[in-house]
Amino acid sequence: MPAEKSYRLSVLDVSPVPSGSSSSDALRNTLDLAQLADRLGYTRYWLAEHHNTPLIASSAPEIMIGHVASITKRIRVGSGGIMLPNHTPLKVAETFRVLEALYPGRVDLGLGRAPGTDSLTALALRRSREAVSGDDFPARLDELLAFLGAGFPDNHPLQRIRAMPDDVPMPDIWLLGSSDFSAILSAQLGLRFAFAHHIQPAPAIAALRLYREYFQPSEYLDKPEALIGVSVVCAETDERAAYLARPLELTLLRFRTGKMGKFPSVQEAIDYPYSPEERAIIEMNRERSFVGSPATVHRQLTRLADQAGVDEIMITTMTHDHADRRRSYEMLAEAFALAAARDTSRPAEVLPS
Repeated sequence: MPAEKSYRLSVLDVSPVPSGSSSSDALRNTLDLAQLADRLGYTRYWLAEHHNTPLIASSAPEIMIGHVASITKRIRVGSGGIMLPNHTPLKVAETFRVLEALYPGRVDLGLGRAPGTDSLTALALRRSREAVSGDDFPARLDELLAFLGAGFPDNHPLQRIRAMPDDVPMPDIWLLGSSDFSAILSAQLGLRFAFAHHIQPAPAIAALRLYREYFQPSEYLDKPEALIGVSVVCAETDERAAYLARPLELTLLRFRTGKMGKFPSVQEAIDYPYSPEERAIIEMNRERSFVGSPATVHRQLTRLADQAGVDEIMITTMTHDHADRRRSYEMLAEAFALAAARDTSRPAEVLPS
């Protein structure tokens, strides 16, 4: 019999803020989870960019990347992602060159084209209605690649500008997407691609196949490299996992209705007065998450990864209790036989207060 295929697992963390706790608690939970993921054998740890929501503390991933990298030993650390339209390409290039200089060979620059927020907050970030309504992502990406790579043509107005420090290699660059736009763009440019199944599950398999079909080797990458991002709640049994996923169901409902708040507890989710229409939305949203025991989730994720043609699965898990989130990642590491699920017997490093 052929050996069972192995998969790499990674983490996407939005630093969720549970009800009854603070954003500081959420960010410290991120540091704790990153150390655990490093010990368990996860491949990379990405931090998200979101704005103007009490649910998520991760508004400045570039800061968190530096903190996470400083307290971990092996795991790659990066952005999932930097929303490029919110930033100037030169500033992004300088920030990630500094990170690469500090943590050589461990930094990923994941780039997205969505605002990561509502339209008014996007206007506050970008300072003009034209910048909000226009889609200049390909042009901004070209400029960023020029700052990080071989530079601009001799007659370009920015030709004399260097993103400092300029004596370090560029980090690995990934395009993030939930449609075929970024799949095709990353394929044409020869970049790595990450599909957000947890945002739009339906197009995932087709988009990843398009990426492989249209991939063109480049100075950045010889052959296609892709991952799929998924939402997971894993527990000892299917029933326990479904119980722990109740707050996630309510949170996804609130996303749709715009009534955002901190991440609710299980009891808050149980007590919420769902209308029939809201229950229908929850049922529809269930295809966005994988909920169950280690055996159940392993079976579902390997099937998806096989269909999508990827070797790496990036997992985002949101539970109200941080201990449940830690345990979910531990059980997945065991189910996928990550490198040793490393040595989890040694005590975690103590974080500064």
